[in-house]
Amino acid sequence: MTRVVSLVPSLTEAIAVSAPGMLAGATRWCTHPADLGAARIGGTKNPDVEAVVALRPDLVVANEEENREPDLAALRTAGLEVLVTEVRTLPQAFGELQRVLSACGVPRPRWLDDAEAAWDAVEPDAEPRRAVVPVWRRPWMVLGRDTFAGDLLARLGVGNVCAAHPDRYPRIPLDELNAAGADLVVLPDEPYRFGADDGPEAFPAIPAALVDGRMLTWYGPSLAAAPTVLRAALRRRDPAA
Repeated sequence: MTRVVSLVPSLTEAIAVSAPGMLAGATRWCTHPADLGAARIGGTKNPDVEAVVALRPDLVVANEEENREPDLAALRTAGLEVLVTEVRTLPQAFGELQRVLSACGVPRPRWLDDAEAAWDAVEPDAEPRRAVVPVWRRPWMVLGRDTFAGDLLARLGVGNVCAAHPDRYPRIPLDELNAAGADLVVLPDEPYRFGADDGPEAFPAIPAALVDGRMLTWYGPSLAAAPTVLRAALRRRDPAA
C-alpha cells in the first residue's frame, strides 16, 4: 500500500475515508476523521520536515495556498515526491481530488460521485444576496477574489461584495466592511472561530449567518453534505441583528 503524508486537512479526510490505513502522517489540524491514527507532523504552515522524511512516505500531498513553498522545497530536496494541489473553484476541487486519489492508487470513491451529484442539483436562491465574509479579526480579513469558499457561496446565490478586490484575502477596516452594501455577513468557525458572541456584534445593522467552516472551506467528503448544511445556515438569521 502507498504510504502518504498529508499536509492538508481536506486531503487528509479524503484519503483516510477512501483508503483507511494509507496515511502515515498528517498535520495537527487534520481533525477528520476523528479516529485518524496517523503520526502528527506539525502544522500546515510549519510541518516538521525531518519527521515527514523519517516516515518514508511514497507521496506527500500539499496545497499551494495552505502550505509554504520553502517547506515543500525542503521535502523535495530530501528526495520525496510532493503533489501540490490548487483549488480556487468547485470544479477545480473535484478535479484535484481525483488527481490526488489517482496518485495514491485509490479507485474513485462513491462519496466523490455523491458530492458532484449534490452540487449539480443546486439551484441558487431566487433572491440573490450580497455578503461580506470575514475569515479573521484583529485585523479584519475577508474573502476577496478567486476563493473556493466564494465560489461555493455564489453557487448558493450569495455574492461576495469584496470579490473584485485585487487581493484574495484582503485586510479591510471594519467601518468599510459595514458600509460595503452587504445584506448578509457570513461568519465561518474557521480559520477564525467566529461564534454567536464573537463576530455578529461587529455588524450591528447586517444579519449574520454562522456557518460550519469545514462545509465552506474543505474539499473532500464534506462536499456531499455541504449544499444542504450551508443553505440551512445561510437562511437562518442572527436574532440580535
